[in-house]
Amino acid sequence: MHKLGIGVLGVGEMGKRHAENLRRLVPEARLAAVADVAADRAREVAAELEVEHSFRSFDAMLEHKDVDAVLIATPDKFHARAICEAAAAGKDILCEKPLATDLPQAHEALAAVAKAGVRLQIGFMRRYDPAYEAAMRRVEVGEIGEPVIFKSVGRDKDVPPLAAYQSNVNGMVFYNNTIHDFDLARWLMRDEVTDVHAYTTVAIRPEIAQYGDVVASVVNLKYQRGAIGNVESYVQAIYGYDVRTEIVGSKGSIFVGSVDKMPATFLTAGGGVHVLADHFLSRFADAYLAEVRDFVHNMLNDRPPRVSGEDGLRALAIAVAAENSHLQGKSCMVATEQSGQRRDSQTVSS
Repeated sequence: MHKLGIGVLGVGEMGKRHAENLRRLVPEARLAAVADVAADRAREVAAELEVEHSFRSFDAMLEHKDVDAVLIATPDKFHARAICEAAAAGKDILCEKPLATDLPQAHEALAAVAKAGVRLQIGFMRRYDPAYEAAMRRVEVGEIGEPVIFKSVGRDKDVPPLAAYQSNVNGMVFYNNTIHDFDLARWLMRDEVTDVHAYTTVAIRPEIAQYGDVVASVVNLKYQRGAIGNVESYVQAIYGYDVRTEIVGSKGSIFVGSVDKMPATFLTAGGGVHVLADHFLSRFADAYLAEVRDFVHNMLNDRPPRVSGEDGLRALAIAVAAENSHLQGKSCMVATEQSGQRRDSQTVSS
């Protein structure tokens, strides 16, 4: 059986999990190499996973003969550049969200993919979660009728260290966290978001305002066919990792989340009535594995990825509109061609 040789770029927390899954749980894949600007970390992960090749340079990994495809798990700001480099090398790509941190870079990345004729999948793993997949099947067959209201909650447990903001290598909350909900907002409602109005706060942590980020946000959505929605994000919900979604339709409603595992009415740092999920890697462990399995299977069978670069672009456009609304204090239209907020470009290779 031919195996797909994959090189993983970025082996921090997320990249290491992907590398572990590829090495141990995806028999159709071969973890050919890992790369990280922190050369010691790359060597340590390679040794732990018994992978022969580790690199400090992405370019060097792309030249390795056994690498057929790459999985990009670098900080957000390096995604678009890494996609362009991988495409130029003729490699199929699975890239963690977001596609980019602004629309010009996103279009550049998609143009590079199209020019090279390679395939690109964006890492919206919630689409692979069994609960979300079951919800989507019910929406598709019309069990709840016409979707009318979308509601989503995304609360991370751990308080991000100040260094995470100071490093300036990840997008603000809309790009790093809420973009998962923005993708679900399109996918589950089977419609496009046209307008957003974002409300944000740094009330409990005012020092992060200087880095252009927020602690919590709610984003109201309007849809093309008349539906409405609301997305809440909170980056330091110390009681647990809390992700829930509801789709309300003309005939009924679907609730996705840990409602039967999280019935607590009062939650503190000391815990709640029941054991709660404490991290995204544990809550979505099955989804991350299913995601890479699906990517490998589709690449080996010459099929398009289930979650496309276009999906990445459209979710990004909602995030850009949400940031513009945050900055301008008013409702903003979602437009995939607008200029967006340009970040400082940085190289992913040494």
